[in-house]
Amino acid sequence: MTPDSPPASPLLLPETSPPLASEPAGPVFARIGEDLFRALRAAHHRKIVLQVPAGLVRNAHDLAAQLAGEAGCPVVVATRPCFGACDFPSPDEAPGVDAMVVLGHAPIPNVPRKLVTYFVEMRDPKGDVEALARIVHQAGLPKRLGLVASIQHLDLVPGLSAALERIGHRVEVGRGDRRLAYPGQALGCNYTSAEAVAADVDAFLFLGTGRFHPLGLAFAVSPPVWSLDPLQAILEPPIDRAALIRRRQLKVASCQNARRFGLLVSSFAGQDRSPMALALQRRARERGREAEIFVFDRLDPRDLIGRDVDVFVNTACPRIALDDSDLYEKPMLTPPEFLMVLGELPLEPYRFDTYH
Repeated sequence: MTPDSPPASPLLLPETSPPLASEPAGPVFARIGEDLFRALRAAHHRKIVLQVPAGLVRNAHDLAAQLAGEAGCPVVVATRPCFGACDFPSPDEAPGVDAMVVLGHAPIPNVPRKLVTYFVEMRDPKGDVEALARIVHQAGLPKRLGLVASIQHLDLVPGLSAALERIGHRVEVGRGDRRLAYPGQALGCNYTSAEAVAADVDAFLFLGTGRFHPLGLAFAVSPPVWSLDPLQAILEPPIDRAALIRRRQLKVASCQNARRFGLLVSSFAGQDRSPMALALQRRARERGREAEIFVFDRLDPRDLIGRDVDVFVNTACPRIALDDSDLYEKPMLTPPEFLMVLGELPLEPYRFDTYH
């Protein structure tokens, strides 16, 4: 089987898209500093909740104390693990707060928030773009490159693009859909900035650290994906996309005879795809399969133990099924994979569950 790039609209299923007009205005900041402090002081908040990603929890309490001193109001720290900009504290989790300060993430434009939210994107401009471009060029990457970056390293994209073009490459930086705040940005559930230029490039270069985004990008597009760590100036070899897709196709094939499905729905505002789950339930029942909906906030594998289903279908963060499926006692599919089981989509080309 030869994996191919997904079509532009792999799923004709409804997605949640509440109107943005009801969202309170919330400023966006690139770094912690006087601009943020001035805005907090001017807003006269009653109480603020601070959310930090796992890598910054050691400094969270010191930062909360600093924000409290600057804002002149209590600041509490959200302790639930933070998985992304779709996963922020609800008013029930932080009672009495009227604002959030969120570290390490950009806003998702089509996700409404009930509280004023200050996004501190933690941009890191460090990296010698000329040296990084030489590393890419000397490694023999194709001339036509698509460039994608995590939010922390987006500031390097213009400089690296120019440096690569000066030594003979053609660089494309795509603009994604309504879920992405910036061109070239990567989200774990959405790589439409890459999909927008996939037909015009021979390879993708991901600018950032870790394997999370390169893996997601490899699922979403067919050209090979290299990873460039701008802090350590290390270029990682392409991810074996064919092996990734083959494992998922085998998972789908193993579920062909399943009769009872559990459709998982997240109550997080940024992950709630209840309309999609209802549509999948109708489609399953039309084809003589049983499908029940299970609602959760933060999914824990222990919560699904003993459920009388053959297969789970996850409509929350797509990476739960792709990255964490081995943690669950029953097979875990994405919505496009479920439609493959029902016979509505073919196994090839593989469809990444892009969250729009």
